[in-house]
Amino acid sequence: MLDKRLAATPRAQRALARLADRPLNFDPVDLQGAGSNTGWHIDDYGQPLPAERPGEPVCGASFEIARRLMRDYAFADPAIVRAVFDPASDLANRNMLLEVRFGPLRCLLGCRIGAIVDEIARSTGGTSASGAGVTARLPVTSSVGRWSSQSGSGSTTDDGTVEFRIHVVSRRAQAGNPLVRLGYRLVGRRQQVRFARRACERMGERVELELAGARSAAVPPT
Repeated sequence: MLDKRLAATPRAQRALARLADRPLNFDPVDLQGAGSNTGWHIDDYGQPLPAERPGEPVCGASFEIARRLMRDYAFADPAIVRAVFDPASDLANRNMLLEVRFGPLRCLLGCRIGAIVDEIARSTGGTSASGAGVTARLPVTSSVGRWSSQSGSGSTTDDGTVEFRIHVVSRRAQAGNPLVRLGYRLVGRRQQVRFARRACERMGERVELELAGARSAAVPPT
């Protein structure tokens, strides 16, 4: 969601405005052959969420809550990453400015939402609903990585299982600033993994909190 403290800084506002003219800092075709032997990291994370009844996603239940939180970037722990974007802009091709925190250090990075998946997928293995976005990093003032990521929630209509998932394909950028290169070598990869794991935990916490609030509101006064 929009972080007003970060959005209020002139530096962040200028950097966000410049993203409109920035190209991707990698060729998406490269991702087709990504693997450990090519220098790319491939990571998958998952967080089980409260199950729903079997069938289509239930209004106001886990899947819908997770999809909204994902699209608002509310799963990110603000102690690690804070995001600035225009919530009125279309989700597809939306530019976002991320403030990545390394202890006392702050690094501004650009992201652009790419492909949007929001459909009911049916296969021989079952039926599932998914809502996902692909983000591609852009160079802003400095970049600590080149990556594409997917995040989404899925509810299998066969058994009501709901899960939040993050899929990341990443590698280190050839940053011109030697301090940035050193910082990524020392803490960048560790911070990236920490962010993803914490994002899964936070999504679980936020969904549980909203469901608990809805249950409390539904209890009639005695």
